[in-house]
Amino acid sequence: MRIERCLPILLLVYGASSLLHFAHNAEFLADYPNLPASLSRMNVYGAWLGITAIGALGWLLVRLGYRLAGLTVIAVYATFGFDGLGHYTLAPVAAHTSMMNATIWLEVFAAGLLLVATAHLALKRIRARA
Repeated sequence: MRIERCLPILLLVYGASSLLHFAHNAEFLADYPNLPASLSRMNVYGAWLGITAIGALGWLLVRLGYRLAGLTVIAVYATFGFDGLGHYTLAPVAAHTSMMNATIWLEVFAAGLLLVATAHLALKRIRARA
């Protein structure tokens, strides 16, 4: 399957894995080690909505024909998927449950796939213009 056809699939996979991680964060907030006490369920879900809106904007730009701009926005969206690794700056891997680690790494893996695909498509687009 061509990578152009994989982009919407990768967006959905990353979006779903991100939702899983954020939902797990929101629902088990008190169990995540060393998260700020000021963080609330609504903060977590709101952050996910904001981040996801960036991805949706990128996809809209691609669909409207602004491919390079859209791919750039999608790349920014994908980089948010690595933010989950910040959990390990607060507490080591062993301090997190298996499910916590699974949702973190699933999101990171999906974000990585999306970022690589987006970078490939953007470079291909730039080379075609040169």
